[in-house]
Amino acid sequence: MEKICFGVDLGGTTVKMGVFTPDGRLIDSWEIPTDKSDSGSHILEDICKSIEDKLAERDVTKKDLLGVGIGIPGPITKDGTVLNCVNLGWGVFNVEEKLSEMLDGVKVKAGNDANVAALGENWQGGGQGFEDLVLVTLGTGVGGGVIIGDKIITGANGAAGEIGHMPVVYEDAEVCGCGKKGCLETVASATGIVREANKLLKRESMPSKLRDIDDFTCKDIFDAAKEGDEAAMIVVDKLAEYLGIATAHIAAVTNPQVIVIGGGVSKAGKFLLDKIEEKFAEKAFHACKNAKFALATLGNDAGMYGAAALILCNN
Repeated sequence: MEKICFGVDLGGTTVKMGVFTPDGRLIDSWEIPTDKSDSGSHILEDICKSIEDKLAERDVTKKDLLGVGIGIPGPITKDGTVLNCVNLGWGVFNVEEKLSEMLDGVKVKAGNDANVAALGENWQGGGQGFEDLVLVTLGTGVGGGVIIGDKIITGANGAAGEIGHMPVVYEDAEVCGCGKKGCLETVASATGIVREANKLLKRESMPSKLRDIDDFTCKDIFDAAKEGDEAAMIVVDKLAEYLGIATAHIAAVTNPQVIVIGGGVSKAGKFLLDKIEEKFAEKAFHACKNAKFALATLGNDAGMYGAAALILCNN
């Protein structure tokens, strides 16, 4: 009978689920909707049913199931206790114990989704081969995770790696979704980058291709910058400066071997990576300057891989 493991990436809209072999190969994947009704009380039931359906489909019994790893969009403690996951409507409870009980005692390990994604990139992605890694995800928001000695650093309340909420802007700072001003997320998320570009175009009179695009996107900004558009280049250079500051701060605390850049904004590729690395080299402590930079490679599957690694790599 084949031995398998499930990796579950629980998001606010969908739950991504994967079946992994003991050596870390993804052999099946699918999604189910995240039912947030009734304060998210049906979410674990739906995950449990989907797992049991997949076991039946593959003719695998629970005794041959190595375990279920799950990444959750909120703070979670070392023992698997979720601390008020607002996006899902969850309060405080031990998700590992609850899901394990629903699966008749199957081993369950849980972690914060960004930390788990970092573990996935460390295990099978852009950070493969390194023991000490920081993942910075640039998307709708800015998140991240810290891996030291191949282990997730969670912190006292599961909030370690909240890179997007590092204060980096001290003048003309925007209010972040967390309620603070000046967070990295306000200038380095896709939304923040577009907002910074609009502020520049309103403040300066320089010509720009961006002025000809209604509701331009982050991708439009990078495309224009690659073509030498002055305004777009100013925005991207400022973004790189903020990320250089943030990664230098992180490196001074964690001294990683590699800093992996992921999320939708990372699709700008080497063009952005080179600029961040240049700013990092200017600002980082001399003993930390040898950190390498790499692009994430697992995309939307990073969470599933990392969740499986919680089981397969004894995290």
